[in-house]
Amino acid sequence: MNARQKLLAAVIDHAAGHGFAGKSLREIAAGTGTSHRMLLYHFESREGLIAAIVSDMERRQHELLVALAAEARTPRELMAALWTELSEPRMLPFVRLFFEVVGLAAGGRRHLLPDLTDAWLDHAMKAATAVGMEADPALLRAGVAVTRGLLLDLVAGADRRAVDAAHEAFIAALER
Repeated sequence: MNARQKLLAAVIDHAAGHGFAGKSLREIAAGTGTSHRMLLYHFESREGLIAAIVSDMERRQHELLVALAAEARTPRELMAALWTELSEPRMLPFVRLFFEVVGLAAGGRRHLLPDLTDAWLDHAMKAATAVGMEADPALLRAGVAVTRGLLLDLVAGADRRAVDAAHEAFIAALER
């Protein structure tokens, strides 16, 4: 692991335990035992750091999808397991960061998140095939969008049971 990767891992660990939203680079640096200059050196800006965190978390989630698909017997089992993992309270700080980066990308900073959905589709195609589901790119894109929308609902304060019920309804609709 190089210095940048070690620093990113420390920041991710700190963010998982203490949140990240609204914190300055100086606050983030103090919480991870480094200086804001080191963060700037490795990530160029707070936005660059957030984009690196989101990119790393997305990579981890893609790996999780592949692992869950290898264990799941049905599309329902895979989708339910993935939702359980993505919507865990420990993941919500990273979900918030994801939407912060999406907002920046939508505001013209697309370079911060150049691969918003295509990487998910690549992994989802493989996962769908692994559980015997038709690998329809449009349907898989809709699934990514629904999941993201429900995660946004969750971090915005919606009732957890209602959001979980909506996810279950989506799965049930796919099974028809």
